[in-house]
Amino acid sequence: MILLPKDISELEKSALSWLHKRGVELEDIAELVFYLQAKYFKDLTMEDCRFNVERVLKKREVQHAILTGIQLDVLAEQNKLAAPIQDIIYRDENMYGIDEVIALSIVNVYGSIGFTSYGYIDKQKPGILKKLNDHESGSVHTFLDDIVGAIAAAASSRLAHSFAGDIPEVTIKSKETDGEKEE
Repeated sequence: MILLPKDISELEKSALSWLHKRGVELEDIAELVFYLQAKYFKDLTMEDCRFNVERVLKKREVQHAILTGIQLDVLAEQNKLAAPIQDIIYRDENMYGIDEVIALSIVNVYGSIGFTSYGYIDKQKPGILKKLNDHESGSVHTFLDDIVGAIAAAASSRLAHSFAGDIPEVTIKSKETDGEKEE
């Protein structure tokens, strides 16, 4: 069962519910943010990471991407798409890039840092991304793995911008840079 705050829209509830149904929890995405940002922020906590994930998920365009991508994955799982796109999405064909295009709509929500973070995490596939990218499970996550990575990258970008003072509601106590502590 997923616990949802009372102050969220129906669209956000639906997006969060579908993430949960597909095996993705907010903590999973927060772990990816931590993976991307821990070396830059000495006092970074999972709470900081989750907070930024939640803020990214408040964006309507992110909710739209989640719902669109997951529905295409589900339809491919159910063999309900027309050929040849059925086979392309089902197999997560390497030359099919529309899943990344949808992810890029999320990545750029908080600036170009998200773009580079997405490229890195998409290649590394840590945590939940490894599980989602397992093609042996019988589940189709052609879109979802990229969307989850993009949410983590956008939250990482948001975190970096918050440290720079661009987003005042978040504060990180210190930053590690080349072994030197900045306060």
